[in-house]
Amino acid sequence: MSTCIGTVTAGLLATGAALAAPEAHKGGQGSDIAMGAYLDYGPSGIARIPSLSRWLGGKEIRVGHTYLPGDRWAGIEGNVGFLEDWAEWRQAKDDRMFVLNVPLQERNEERVPDRQVARLIRAGAEGAYDHHFRKLAERLVELGVPDTVIVLGWEMNGTTYTHRCAPDPENWKAYWRRVVKAMRSVPGQEFRFDFAPNRGKDAIGWTECYPGDDVVDIVGMDSYDQDPGRSFDDQVSQPYGLQQHVDFAKAHGKGISYPEWGLFRRGDNPEYVRRMLKWIEQHRPIYHTITDYCPHGVWQCKTNPQSSKVFRDALAPDRPGPVTPTPVIPTPVIPTPVVPTPVVPTPVVPTPQIPTPQVPTPQIPKPEVPTPSPVVPSPAVPAPVSPSPAAPSPAVPSPEAPAPVSPAPVEPGPAVPSPAVPSPEVPAPVSPAPVETPVPVPSPAVPVPSPESPAPSASPSTKPSPKPSPKPSPVAPKPDPAPTAPLPPPVNSKQWCMPLNFGEWLSKLIGAQSLCVKFDWGKDSGFWPF
Repeated sequence: MSTCIGTVTAGLLATGAALAAPEAHKGGQGSDIAMGAYLDYGPSGIARIPSLSRWLGGKEIRVGHTYLPGDRWAGIEGNVGFLEDWAEWRQAKDDRMFVLNVPLQERNEERVPDRQVARLIRAGAEGAYDHHFRKLAERLVELGVPDTVIVLGWEMNGTTYTHRCAPDPENWKAYWRRVVKAMRSVPGQEFRFDFAPNRGKDAIGWTECYPGDDVVDIVGMDSYDQDPGRSFDDQVSQPYGLQQHVDFAKAHGKGISYPEWGLFRRGDNPEYVRRMLKWIEQHRPIYHTITDYCPHGVWQCKTNPQSSKVFRDALAPDRPGPVTPTPVIPTPVIPTPVVPTPVVPTPVVPTPQIPTPQVPTPQIPKPEVPTPSPVVPSPAVPAPVSPSPAAPSPAVPSPEAPAPVSPAPVEPGPAVPSPAVPSPEVPAPVSPAPVETPVPVPSPAVPVPSPESPAPSASPSTKPSPKPSPKPSPVAPKPDPAPTAPLPPPVNSKQWCMPLNFGEWLSKLIGAQSLCVKFDWGKDSGFWPF
């Protein structure tokens, strides 16, 4: 197997193409095991995936598998354009898996002798190549595929590749550990490292190259239909064979994989394909990919028709056969007699109407606020008799004339004209009551006290009018002429009259000038003074 793969790889490198070693994808008879096929290392391989899926009846190809070229360190660092195409394919669906085989040495298929291989292994164990793998890790994270499965230094127990283990197993394990440590140091990485030897012992038992559980995530195996082992049972039971591989992984708590598998030395062998697919279904690897180019393949290689049929029948989803409709016999429907339920009327109990007591709202009388009469009579203030300068007349006061009373000043409302001051009039003398005539005192300019009366001015609004027209403004009453003295009653008259003087304004209101009392002096009255 190693010889075949080496020849194919050398051809790719000779033409300037990237290394495209075959690999195996996981599948199973209609199972959910992730499977794929190595179809080509670059965009052509990606373009063929949908066609393979259709050939398998719509089987989903979940694993994309390719190889980095191992001729120079630049290729191992990931400086190849096809990585971008694979990264885009991987990101298209969350359940897809990208598997990448990574060489551990440059000039990986140049048949470097063991002595020189040993020196290269020791240099790697000392850290001479760490920076190459750190660059690769950064490239994969940058492309958005930080969860790539890295098949590092595959088939290390053989004799084909420069990255083989047999020339110095201990330093080879130390070198693996340094590479894993360098790649895991890159922020954002989620890589899984797959340790995948050849089936069988080959140049060295592959367990002697196992670097440790802390730097291995998956234990894989490449297994083709070739020696050692003439039959599939031999491949299972031989030392370092399929069974030991499964047992070793289980003992170390690791999942298994089959990155490469397919036909080889024995041509079209449908029995091998059938048994290998059953083995995969039984042991449930994380993934498997078949190497699908001649002589290994079953789809692109037309020289293996029988094996192709077995592969296709086993992996194609089950196609449902023709559906024979079951005759439907209608069940007779027996109508259920409907017994009418008697309707019992619900007695209507009248709800007693309880009259709501009418609570009379107390009527609170609004207090009558008396509006002051706009006519405010000015109190009659008898002024001292001021004789006219031309001919002063003596003022004869009425009998029992009250003393002048100065009323409290009343503030007039706005725009109320001042009351006119009447000219003093001399009351006529009353004969029944002789009064001492006062000596007139001439006072030509004695002001009459009037509440807040403005001084006479030339303004027409303040001219006093002797007889103002009745208006809402206060009206000063004009003093009436002296009351007429009542006639003296006759002797022995039954009516006596007494003159009264209540002042000028009150006398005008009540209109009476004297008080008369009538007595019954008849002889029959019991009183007869005269």
